[in-house]
Amino acid sequence: MGNYKELIKTFNEDDFTNKRINLHIHTSYSDGKGDFDSIVNQAEKLNYKYISITDHNTMKGYENCKKASSPILIPGVEFDVWCGYVFMHLLGYGIDKNNPELKKFFAKSKKETEWDIIRLFSTRNIKKLINAIHNAGGIAVLAHPACCWCISMDRFVKKLTHYGLDGLEVYYPYPGFRGILKFHREETVKKIAFKYNLLMTGGTDLHGEKLE
Repeated sequence: MGNYKELIKTFNEDDFTNKRINLHIHTSYSDGKGDFDSIVNQAEKLNYKYISITDHNTMKGYENCKKASSPILIPGVEFDVWCGYVFMHLLGYGIDKNNPELKKFFAKSKKETEWDIIRLFSTRNIKKLINAIHNAGGIAVLAHPACCWCISMDRFVKKLTHYGLDGLEVYYPYPGFRGILKFHREETVKKIAFKYNLLMTGGTDLHGEKLE
């Protein structure tokens, strides 16, 4: 956990906004269109420092693909989970995909990785999930926080920090992919990350075939 946490601490806004680092990418192993190996190859050719493929509720790509051991690839996954009345996505980075505790949270079928209506019925427990991510050597980051339907973002994040949350996805292209689902300001997310001394990550939430 420490190595990846310290690594991500060295990333800055420029890395995320100028296409040097992208820690939120989906492939055909969940609801993306891109091929896992192809995405990693593109990132290497484009001289990315680091990327993370974070398919929904699965790490099958890391089990089956040739490029899973690329030095620029940080192991990742994005879980669907409820926290009280708030449906949220939790990113896990630097995790051991073979950890028995974490494996319990992985999708049991392909539909659980791609069908929104099925994913909304997730029964994952947020406290147990964060704990499992930590026990698998990883860090837990709230994805696209401004999309969370909560009355107070500050109180919501504070609650998650009590459960062990490590970071917030601060750098995210809201006007594009999730513009209509945005409930809070990006500036608010960044201020809260500073307030609770959380890691600040970023990614494009790529679902297409080409890494730009």
